[in-house]
Amino acid sequence: MIETERLRLRGWCQDDAAAHHAMCSDPDVVRYLGAPPTIGDSRDVVTRQTATLESYGICFLVIEGRADGAFLGWCGIKPGPESTPIADMPEIGWSLTRSAWRQGYAREAASAVIDWFWEHKPDPTIFAITVPDNTASWGLMERLGMQRMIDQDFDHPAVEDNSPLKRHITYRIDRPADRAHNRLFVNHIG
Repeated sequence: MIETERLRLRGWCQDDAAAHHAMCSDPDVVRYLGAPPTIGDSRDVVTRQTATLESYGICFLVIEGRADGAFLGWCGIKPGPESTPIADMPEIGWSLTRSAWRQGYAREAASAVIDWFWEHKPDPTIFAITVPDNTASWGLMERLGMQRMIDQDFDHPAVEDNSPLKRHITYRIDRPADRAHNRLFVNHIG
C-alpha cells in the first residue's frame, strides 16, 4: 500500500497475529501500551485493523522490510478512540519490534503515512496521543513537526484509574498549505 526506500506498509493478514503477539510479548515494547496481549488479542487486532482499512481507507498498517519482508511493527492512521479529545479524528500511531528500534524506521514510516494521508484524505489535521513518560514517542511527534496541545491532556477512559498510563498528552499536525492547494485542485478536476 505504501512503500519507502526501506519499508513496505500494508494491510494485515491472519499470519500477522503471531508476529504481533511476539512483538508485544517484549515488555519494553508494550511498556507504555499496557499489558501484553494474548494471541487471541492479537488476532482481534488483525480483525479490527482490517475492518478499519476497509471502512476508512487506512489503518495501523503492518511495517515490513522491503529487502526481506520481516515484520517490523505497525504504523498508520485510524479514527481516534471514543471518549477522548480526538474521538473519530485521524490518529497516527506506531510500534516497532525491539530489533527495529534506533534505525529511523518509525520516522520513515510515519512520514510516509502522513504524506499518503494528505494526498488521499481531506481532513485538515492529524493527531497523536501518548503517555507523558514515553519520550521516544512524543520526541518523534515533534521531529515530524507535530505540536503539543497542552490544553488537550486527558485521562484515557480505556485505562484503569490507578494505572500510571492513565494520563495522555495530545499532539497535532495540520495539513501544509501546499497540500491544501493540491487537494483542492484534485477535487476540482476529479
